[in-house]
Amino acid sequence: MRLISDDILIDSGAQSPFFDQVYPSLEGFQFSNPSAWTKGHPFELYKEMQENAPVMWSSPQKNRGKVSGFWCVTKYEDIKKVELSHRIFSSQRGGINMSVPQRKYWRPRNLVMASLNSLINADEPLHREMRMQQSEFFFPAYVAKIKEKVGLKIDALLDDMEKKGPVIDFVEMFSQELPLFTLCEMLGVDDEDRPKVKIWMHYLELASQFLSNPWQTFFSEPLFPLRFNKVVDEMFAYGEKVMAERRRSPREDLLSIIAQTKVENELLPQEFLDGSWLLIIFAGNDTSRNSLSGTIRLMTEFPEQRAMVINDPTLVPRMSEEALRMVSPVMHMRRTALEDTELNGQRIAKDEKLVLWYGAANRDPDIFSEPDIFDIQRKNAEKHVAFGHGVHKCLGSRIAQMQLRLAFERIFDRFPKIAWTGKQKIAPNALVHAISSMQVNLYGLGRTRPVSVSVK
Repeated sequence: MRLISDDILIDSGAQSPFFDQVYPSLEGFQFSNPSAWTKGHPFELYKEMQENAPVMWSSPQKNRGKVSGFWCVTKYEDIKKVELSHRIFSSQRGGINMSVPQRKYWRPRNLVMASLNSLINADEPLHREMRMQQSEFFFPAYVAKIKEKVGLKIDALLDDMEKKGPVIDFVEMFSQELPLFTLCEMLGVDDEDRPKVKIWMHYLELASQFLSNPWQTFFSEPLFPLRFNKVVDEMFAYGEKVMAERRRSPREDLLSIIAQTKVENELLPQEFLDGSWLLIIFAGNDTSRNSLSGTIRLMTEFPEQRAMVINDPTLVPRMSEEALRMVSPVMHMRRTALEDTELNGQRIAKDEKLVLWYGAANRDPDIFSEPDIFDIQRKNAEKHVAFGHGVHKCLGSRIAQMQLRLAFERIFDRFPKIAWTGKQKIAPNALVHAISSMQVNLYGLGRTRPVSVSVK
């Protein structure tokens, strides 16, 4: 089968749109610069864009080679329209990344090829064929099957947190551990290989930081530049080995389903195999991890909402949906126009890029009243687009929702006063709201471990 990367649209370096701009370009924020996102979503800018430039042209940064500008889309209904019009706005023509550089810059090549050749970048019918064959592991029956194992893992993580408390790094001890466990269970990664997966994810996350601020990365991990290529090679060698094993001897796991997936009666080439399992690890890990951390932050910032959940744990599912809306763990997805078209009065030319800002859509005041308020009683919180919308809505959304609900039922039962201390680090990443560290006190701000007193 032909690879997506064979036909991917390479950036031309276009500084200006083909058609005249209807709306002004608002300056002051570099959307494509990972370092610009270390303070989180630019919610005030989103508001200004929604009011004055809902389809806004963003010119490329200077000194970035032949990177093209793109259209920023911030209104909820416009984003839904783009997501539903997949025959006009393609995932496959230019991939989901904000830019695709010239092929000579595709390094490490195996990593770039895997990132381009995956389900999330595919259009119909390729997208539908691959999604249908992998969907069994994302249906409610499988979610219910794995729920007990996830619950046991949550309890074990909470035990470790209690031993090391009262002040701990919630990301390190919980929110990065739980999604990785769940995904490895689904994929069927052997226990002895799971520490390797954790190392691989760490290095791939550091790669984004290294590109935006190499000195910061060097000071925190001096050997990163020397080890990175070796780690990436080890990761892909593992993928090639495990996929070959699953083709010879399938198991009841998602790695076997991926290995056996066929398109037009042809097994997937290695680039698609690599892209498929890495997508599940990345997509499931980043979104769930940052949703878990972001929810703890929200429950500290809105104590009256926390009190409602503590008093009535049946509100946890509603809380989880509202938290997903507020956190918006995935910053954006990109689409590419397959023909000249129009969106909200702005003409868009064939092959121009549109970047959909989910954090803006999830706080669109036309859809969500008082959008900056965390309100677990909000009637339409489930309308959020944190998992995307349309044919590309996140396949793992049920798994993510199960983890969030189960985690917070048990966290708040065990540590009802858990609170964010105000200390956090957000990694430079333009794709996900990457909370890399978050300090919490398990027993409330300034509190120490409760002392058990025996009663005679």
